[in-house]
Amino acid sequence: MDKRRVWREQEQRLVERWNEVTTRYQDLHAEISRQASAGAVSPELTLQAERARADIEVVRRQVARMKVEFNSGKRF
Repeated sequence: MDKRRVWREQEQRLVERWNEVTTRYQDLHAEISRQASAGAVSPELTLQAERARADIEVVRRQVARMKVEFNSGKRF
């Protein structure tokens, strides 16, 4: 029972992290779109968007790993 509680907490933290990263990525892309319509996109902003995309990939891999654990019976 204790393992289930720990796993649920891990899953909840992962969902929160996913929401945080995707929101940041969407906000950065909205800002890039605004700057592009004005004529010039800041290189710093582009770098931040690339970092946000890398963070999304990290979280996506964590979700995939957790899904494999669940499907294999290691998590229930």
